[in-house]
Amino acid sequence: MIKPNITHSPPFFYGWLIVLVAGLSMFFSGPGQTYFISIFIEHYLRDFEYSRSMVSGLYSIATLCAGLTLFFIGKLVDIWGQRFMMTLAGFLLALACFWNSLLAGPAMMFIGFFMLRLFGQGSMTLIPNTLVPQWFILKRGRALSVMAIGGFASAAFLPILNTWFIDWFGWRMTWTLWGTSLLVIFIPLAFFLIRNQPKDIGEIPDGKKTLSKKADKNDPAVEVNEVSWTLKEAMRTRAFWLILFCVSVPALVNTGVTFHLVSIIQGKGMTESVAALVLTLMAIIGFPITFLVGYLVDRISVHYVLAITFCGHIIALLFLLQVNSWLGAVIYGVIWGVASGFERIALTIVWPNYFGREHLGSIKGLAQTVMVLGSAFGPLPFGIFFDWFGGYQEILWLMITLPILAVIFSLLSPKPAYDH
Repeated sequence: MIKPNITHSPPFFYGWLIVLVAGLSMFFSGPGQTYFISIFIEHYLRDFEYSRSMVSGLYSIATLCAGLTLFFIGKLVDIWGQRFMMTLAGFLLALACFWNSLLAGPAMMFIGFFMLRLFGQGSMTLIPNTLVPQWFILKRGRALSVMAIGGFASAAFLPILNTWFIDWFGWRMTWTLWGTSLLVIFIPLAFFLIRNQPKDIGEIPDGKKTLSKKADKNDPAVEVNEVSWTLKEAMRTRAFWLILFCVSVPALVNTGVTFHLVSIIQGKGMTESVAALVLTLMAIIGFPITFLVGYLVDRISVHYVLAITFCGHIIALLFLLQVNSWLGAVIYGVIWGVASGFERIALTIVWPNYFGREHLGSIKGLAQTVMVLGSAFGPLPFGIFFDWFGGYQEILWLMITLPILAVIFSLLSPKPAYDH
């Protein structure tokens, strides 16, 4: 819908600039992420005098509704392209931030959660994850590792920044600041710099130039021999459904833990700042791990990397059950960070590696829908178990069963062979 104004190839591979803007999209998805919103929850409980189960329920139902809607975002990405959709998603997320600065009751809180989850956690992560694979094949793992810096920087700095901003300006003004940042910083960069595919500027993935800058965009010279499955074809494979389950596991478990992390940490005799430190430490540790994983997935089958990912989550949950000191919380943050570093790359690269690029918006849109649905069911059981038992030990033991199943399903899901 928005035609590129670059009609020739620049003197460098434009794909790396695409990775930079995609990383910014991951960073600015923060207002829709649980690690961001969790810092506001205790203030909501105090100011509105709601129960923890009520706020958890509003968040879960809003996330569920956002997840059911997200599939259509993936279809629109295939139709309208990443440039238009990323600009639109950034604008709508800014409006969501302004809306949340005006919260006055449960109905507004539900709508605010819905918009944040759909346009932040959903759209602002879905679109860059379909954009970067268009520009890279052989170097896809490394490119996604660089893009992931934006997500880890967001998780590392935004919880602490929110804690400071809320202390200085209040939670309402904090939402306004983030909405303004999206309008002033992200949206102009997305509009002016994003290009949907390498052929738009006469290149092919990984940076090989066409023979002529005037080459036709449909010239076979710019095409790459990569099989692309339709969504219906992918859904007929066993690997698609097993991987789809695996995708939902960290979304469900991590969202539940992150949403209630302040409460979990306070229940162990520590302060809210320790919870923010754990989130930051998780992101800092995960950042260099993504480069290792990006190197691995370019060389070994991604389903083995997925299995390692879920083993890390099992260890992290077992350790969280035993945490009773500041040092233990720090160690938990390190373990969680390693697992998250594996997760961010493995769960992103599996779809283009298995099913190609042409219909990636629809396929990744369905996967992202399942992820958001998984995250919708995370906070509520944690809140219910807390109200029933006064703590989180029971629900954490229950959650450990999910990554155990994901390890098994990952090992049973090698790349399917394409057969017409």
